[in-house]
Amino acid sequence: MGNDEIINPDDIIEFPIDGILDLHTFSPKEIKELVPAYLEECIKRGIKEVQIIHGKGKGVLRQIVHSILAKHPEVILYKQDSSWDSTLVILQVSEDSSC
Repeated sequence: MGNDEIINPDDIIEFPIDGILDLHTFSPKEIKELVPAYLEECIKRGIKEVQIIHGKGKGVLRQIVHSILAKHPEVILYKQDSSWDSTLVILQVSEDSSC
């Protein structure tokens, strides 16, 4: 979307912030903005554990996700859970973060 385009509120899709982010419906180019934004929202809501479902495939999404997590200052730990084709993330959440 270019800077000149107006966002129609009817085009905005909200998804739940519940600690589980399924990336199957997103393209790899969306992941770089989506994952950090999702993590920040989890931190605001006091959610300490996040499961990011990236699937098996060739591992492209997993690599992108792990690269983002490695750089995120609030990520304490992340590890791949092969049985779920996902990555478990532990976030540093302060006691006053939850709403």
